[in-house]
Amino acid sequence: MLDSYIEDRGWEVSVSIHTILDRWADIVGETNAAHSTPETYDDGVLVVRAESTTWATALRKMAYIIVAKLNEAVGDGSVTLVEVRGPDAPTWRHGKLRVKGIGPRDTYG
Repeated sequence: MLDSYIEDRGWEVSVSIHTILDRWADIVGETNAAHSTPETYDDGVLVVRAESTTWATALRKMAYIIVAKLNEAVGDGSVTLVEVRGPDAPTWRHGKLRVKGIGPRDTYG
């Protein structure tokens, strides 16, 4: 019943991708999984967030392997690109109001 509902709506790849992402450690290994998290999947592109720039670089170098493993598990062509992003930069903004122009951390120019 559920399988036919998913099939009727064309969600097979999406459901398969989410199932596979739950097994992220099996795909990239325990060590890599401990330092990265898959964030989104849209139109063949998987976005992965790494905890540091070092881990982001390491995952970028093995992105083609991740694509191959995902396509093997889900189906050829389901994932075309793995985009690895480093950690988010901290924000120095607090509160609702903003002042345009030079700020307290503008010491380089």
